[in-house]
Amino acid sequence: MVTVKDQEFTAHHGNIRRLAEEIKAAWPTPVVIVHGGGSFGHPVAKKYGIAGGFTSDRQIPGFARTHQAMVDLNAIIVKALLDAGIPAMSVSPSSFIATDDGRMSNVDFEIVGRLVVRGVLPVLFGDAVLDRKKGFTILSGDQLAVRLAVSLGASKLIFGVDVDGVFTSNPKLSPEARLIDRLEIEKIDGFVKIGESLSTDVTGGMLGKVSEARAAVGEGVKVQFVNATKPDVILKALKGEPVAGTILTG
Repeated sequence: MVTVKDQEFTAHHGNIRRLAEEIKAAWPTPVVIVHGGGSFGHPVAKKYGIAGGFTSDRQIPGFARTHQAMVDLNAIIVKALLDAGIPAMSVSPSSFIATDDGRMSNVDFEIVGRLVVRGVLPVLFGDAVLDRKKGFTILSGDQLAVRLAVSLGASKLIFGVDVDGVFTSNPKLSPEARLIDRLEIEKIDGFVKIGESLSTDVTGGMLGKVSEARAAVGEGVKVQFVNATKPDVILKALKGEPVAGTILTG
């Protein structure tokens, strides 16, 4: 929802400004933002096969370009937050995170936590990172958000998506799709169709988000999936007010 997904390197400035204003309205609620790549990072990562790891020197420029695409999108989002009056600061994951076969292992989020304590809103993103086994890979924003929520002891993890929550199948493709108000993590594997995607996503789409979120639920974090393209939905979710969407339960 922060990019126009069928137009490469095109930010959805209207949505970004609106979301910044909604976050401002809920401020000073402590918040950490993790955003995905949309039409900035995903097309570049796919072109060069970054998610699969290093196979040839041809990929090295693509590794750097994928990271830069994410930095460019991040700068747009951070500026919108600053313009809304929020002291936001970019935190680049690749500067302090390396993965093991695509998964984070021992990561120190002290810097992020200290920023929150100081009243700063850290803004991180899915990134091209070094990997101890693959050489490099893509660290999804979903995996990062879950680890951050658990590590920092967050009370709530909100996934802002472009539909009303988790459905039995892709609501953009199937008129029979039903919204799942509450989804037990034990039943997630039975809803494999939620992974269908209409756009390029090298990190797993909706199924990837839900699968990653299981770890947060297991640690007692409330996990919600809500439609961030609709006005005031994120604001209500931040304030703990009732909002349409999906809640994951243990």
